[in-house]
Amino acid sequence: MDDESEIEKRIAEAGKRALAEAEERRALRDREKAAPKEVGGRAGLDPTRYGDWEIKGIACDF
Repeated sequence: MDDESEIEKRIAEAGKRALAEAEERRALRDREKAAPKEVGGRAGLDPTRYGDWEIKGIACDF
């Protein structure tokens, strides 16, 4: 009997942590969306995400 209540308690605590973490991620996503957009920046895909830089069709690494 005691083991079942302990398991239920641990599951409830894990659920609360998961909900708090999800809320934190949503808040971070919303803050990033609210960030000002870059004016006059590069067009195309983000080079840091794909691991290389491309200028006029030539890829170069740093």
